[in-house]
Amino acid sequence: MAQLNLLLLLKLSLIILVAVTSVSGKHFRAAKLGAKDRFMPTKVDPGSISDSQQYEVYNYTQTLDHFNFNPESYTTFQQRYVVDSKYWGGPTNNSPIFLYTGEETSIMGDVEFVGFVRVLASRFKGLVVYIEHRYYGTSMPFGSKDEAYKNASTLGYFTSEQALADYAQIIIDVKKNNSAENCPVIAIGASYGGMLASWFRMKYPHAAYGALAVSAPILYFMGLTPENGYASIVSTDWNSTSTTCYNTIRESWFEIDRVAAQPQGLSSLSQMFNTCMPLNTTQDLKYNLEGIYDVLAQYDNPKDNYLQTFCNATGEKSYILDKIMAGVSAIYGTICNDIYDMSFDKNFGWDWQSCTEMVMPMGQGENDTMFQANPFDLDKYTKECQQVFGVTPKPYWVPIEFGGYGIKTVLEKFASNIIFSNGLRDPYSSGGVLQNISDTVVAISTQEGHHCLDISTPMATDPDWLVQQRNTEINIIEGWLSKYTVPSAN
Repeated sequence: MAQLNLLLLLKLSLIILVAVTSVSGKHFRAAKLGAKDRFMPTKVDPGSISDSQQYEVYNYTQTLDHFNFNPESYTTFQQRYVVDSKYWGGPTNNSPIFLYTGEETSIMGDVEFVGFVRVLASRFKGLVVYIEHRYYGTSMPFGSKDEAYKNASTLGYFTSEQALADYAQIIIDVKKNNSAENCPVIAIGASYGGMLASWFRMKYPHAAYGALAVSAPILYFMGLTPENGYASIVSTDWNSTSTTCYNTIRESWFEIDRVAAQPQGLSSLSQMFNTCMPLNTTQDLKYNLEGIYDVLAQYDNPKDNYLQTFCNATGEKSYILDKIMAGVSAIYGTICNDIYDMSFDKNFGWDWQSCTEMVMPMGQGENDTMFQANPFDLDKYTKECQQVFGVTPKPYWVPIEFGGYGIKTVLEKFASNIIFSNGLRDPYSSGGVLQNISDTVVAISTQEGHHCLDISTPMATDPDWLVQQRNTEINIIEGWLSKYTVPSAN
């Protein structure tokens, strides 16, 4: 498989979250740094990369532990954030501040490619502040990634709760330094960052007046969303593109098993799929193919139509595995295909988060998706986390901490000014908020949309439904701002 270019990955829709399989069902993996980097095709549009961005990069001296008074808690590290003041109307006009809640990657990619935030800034004369998530990019506690990722003790400060407190510290400091204490803040994030944006509004309502949570699966946790939710939508996406192609994929797993059982079967499969290195197991091949199908479905944007391209190519062959390989080659080209290890990696930040609090159960049963049965097994999942990180997951913690159980009641009573936007062809929409909760906690969804598409840079070729989705978000935010009053000094 061709080496992937991160610039494209950020351009295409840009925000994290993709599922790939492991020995214990699917891990919720980071799209930018993990599976998406591996499985997205390489097509860079240099014209989409602007060299005229007007922004300044800063480092904030951040507290290591916001929730403890042990001496080590007062240790500090440098946390990166970026300020774009191109459109800002200034503090005297109470012009808004758009806070981009960074996700599981370097913040600089978001600065370049999350163009809808700049549209909002232009429309409302807003200041944009992008904050990098701790333990990603250059925002490393203990001075370096090697030290930060050294062991469970140094990684122990790597939580969403700490990240939210970081955002509060920085945005309050930015407001103070710009004499903008009276300016309203709208938190914006996508995927995991969208989860953080909604939680930031709920946890720090004095610091954020509203939130736009794009493709945020805040309900994809134990006891809230069926574990096959992700795989079911992936399957529906492929089936709606081509039933013949869908059936080819479904049947291919059994043919892979049949070939593998023959003498020199793995060698034959290695040749058929043009792998860069010989296959060790059929599972390695299956997991990588599943990763491809997942990512192409998740990011099948109207411009590129990955699923249709793949399916069109399968019709050119007669043998079922030749069909699959033709589809893969149509997307990735004909050079050899890398086979990636899908197990947890101690140097991969999202794997730590998945092994602690972000336990998103993903799997599928027999015949309920286009994949072979692979149910989520918490015991195996836990053992792998213990082996790699020396830590035991807390699969029920996020719904307790942020209110997942009885979410409608929680949001009705304790939340306001939150937009949850989703595209229903996005597999993660299965764990999203898809219905209006109140007049001020609203859900916007499109039948055609995919993961994080609405927060990407608008293009002249965008379909009408995508333009309308963004316009609806703009109108709601405009309504919030029209009702904003300067907080009383009392």
